[in-house]
Formats: sequence, structure tokens, C-alpha cells
Amino acid sequence: MSEESQSESWEAKRDNVVQILESIANDTNTPRNIRRVAKAASDTLFDEKYPPAIRAANAIEMIEEIINDPNMPIFTRTQFWMAISILEVIRSMGKDT
Repeated sequence: MSEESQSESWEAKRDNVVQILESIANDTNTPRNIRRVAKAASDTLFDEKYPPAIRAANAIEMIEEIINDPNMPIFTRTQFWMAISILEVIRSMGKDT
């Protein structure tokens, strides 16, 4: 896979994850602490100090800290799991380079 197409796929995957995390962050039915983590994880994906694989790993870590919160709505937990699965693909892309 060329560098350019790999970059495009990383950005497309990041945009997909950010869309999921932003929907959680903007959902007023979700507790504030969970929305805060969703927003922070989303912001982490744009941190230019780190390569994409590290950004994805950092976002996964943030989400995993909150994923078992008993106050989390079931649908929100499902959205987080979808985001984690995409982030794990991004993280594994970095190991290939």
C-alpha cells in the first residue's frame, strides 16, 4: 500500500471514529463524565505530536477507562465498542510501517 493511500485510509477511519465520538459527546442523555471522555478521545486523534498509531492507542486507553461505567447507556457502550474496533485497525496500521 502506498504512503498516500495509507494516509487517506487513516484519515477516513479517523473521521469515522470522530463522528461516533462526537455523537456521544453531544448526546445529552449520556452522563457528563462519559461525554467528556468521548470529546477528549476525539481531540486526541488530532494531536500532531504523535503518529496515527499512538493517537489511536491513546484514544483506546481513554475509552477503556470508562467503558464499564454502570451509568453508561447501552447504546453508548455499543458506539464506544464500534469506535474501539476502528481504532484498533488504525493502531495495527502503524505496526506495519
